Amino acid sequence: MTVHLEAADGVGVIRLDRPPMNALDAATQDALRDAATECARRDDVRAVVVWGGEKVFAAGADIKEMREMDYEEMILRSQELQDSFTAVARIPKPVVAAVTGYALGGGCELALCADIRVAAQNAKLGQPEILLGVIPGAGGTQRLARLVGPAKAKDLIFTGRQVKADEALAIGLVDRVVPAEQVFEEAHAWAARLAKGPALALRAAKEAVDAGLETDLDTGLAVERGLFAGLFATRDRETGMRSFVEDGPGKAKFA
Repeated sequence: MTVHLEAADGVGVIRLDRPPMNALDAATQDALRDAATECARRDDVRAVVVWGGEKVFAAGADIKEMREMDYEEMILRSQELQDSFTAVARIPKPVVAAVTGYALGGGCELALCADIRVAAQNAKLGQPEILLGVIPGAGGTQRLARLVGPAKAKDLIFTGRQVKADEALAIGLVDRVVPAEQVFEEAHAWAARLAKGPALALRAAKEAVDAGLETDLDTGLAVERGLFAGLFATRDRETGMRSFVEDGPGKAKFA
């Protein structure tokens, strides 16, 4: 197995395990999709950490495997490739990427699928596909531009250059930078805190933000309005508001 899923105390950890560099071959992509799908359906998983281990997050696709594919093969595989990453992006729960070492090509694209990215001080991120005569194919041209803006995304995609953690933080590619030995702990703590939160409200918040980014403001507001009103039929809303009135803010304990 090149992808493992473990769950404890509400946090699911999707761990890439394909030494030495966690190259994302077709089998690993499929396993990643299966792990994401399982996280989405399991009630005991309320937040997710995507983690490549202490040394490397993922150094990209398996170029040896990809080199052997022709146009017809890639037409079919590219859809499966994108579906694997989209499965991670659409986990209806908070997802944090714990990035150590290299997150390049498909590795960077995988990190882009998370809601939050915690990076090690030694992390290097980038989309070097142009140096191979191709472009990012697992969402990089789309998710990167939405995250850091089109100009910065084009700089990284056109040049294929790698950015260190401090620059990644400055341009908004990552959200926190910590010493390498603290990356997993920091990411897991973020996930664990949200795992104790209102699951349905968190799901609605993620859906509202993500859906709103894909449309105009008026449509986004309509999406928000529907999700907001819908939460008034949930136990989350009842628990949160009752606790606020009886005990004050921030003390609710959600099931």
